[in-house]
Amino acid sequence: MLSRWFDKKQESGPAASVPGFTGPKVPRHSGGWAALRKRLEEESSLHAIDIGYTSPANIHYLTGLGHSIFMADVVHDAYTGNWQTGTDEDGNPVWDVEGFLSQSLAFSGRMFDVVLLWATLDYLPEPLVAPVVQRLFEATNPGGQVLAFFHTRTHGEETAHCRFHLTAGDDVEIQLAEQFPIQRAFTNRSIERLFAAWPGYHQFLAKDGVSEVIITR
Repeated sequence: MLSRWFDKKQESGPAASVPGFTGPKVPRHSGGWAALRKRLEEESSLHAIDIGYTSPANIHYLTGLGHSIFMADVVHDAYTGNWQTGTDEDGNPVWDVEGFLSQSLAFSGRMFDVVLLWATLDYLPEPLVAPVVQRLFEATNPGGQVLAFFHTRTHGEETAHCRFHLTAGDDVEIQLAEQFPIQRAFTNRSIERLFAAWPGYHQFLAKDGVSEVIITR
């Protein structure tokens, strides 16, 4: 379910007071975040969407720079919203894709300059992946950028579903969140195909089994 559009002057409470996270925040260097952070610091009044469980740290950081932020926890919504309506003749699950998009990614005409997608696409059920990317494409301004992480394998402790918290440096902080199974690992080619409609693509060196990409509208 979408949370409210946070006014850029709003202050937030401490992250530790928010339910849904477990364990400490672990810093991880992020070349993608380092690049995107420069834009956020140099420009003003950008509109961002942060995909994931509400992070007061992210709200505080972005609103402190004078930007507005919209929250959408689409992985949680996908698995808890009864969007699977049955199976087809081959036994494959059938999903109410339009219903999911209408509830979880309904922006009421809002357009975004920055999309913090994180590793969301690794955890979404397959029928929702391409439609989510298309909806974000439609809601991103020309020149808008997506920061996305992709796992390069489907096994190992680094594949646990985590929340990413922004910092004022080149690290993001990783914290275990509500657990959902990883669905896939992306190759460079599969990422490029998925974002074929987006003209800009900058990949950063994979680290710890995670590849980082900034895609530009």
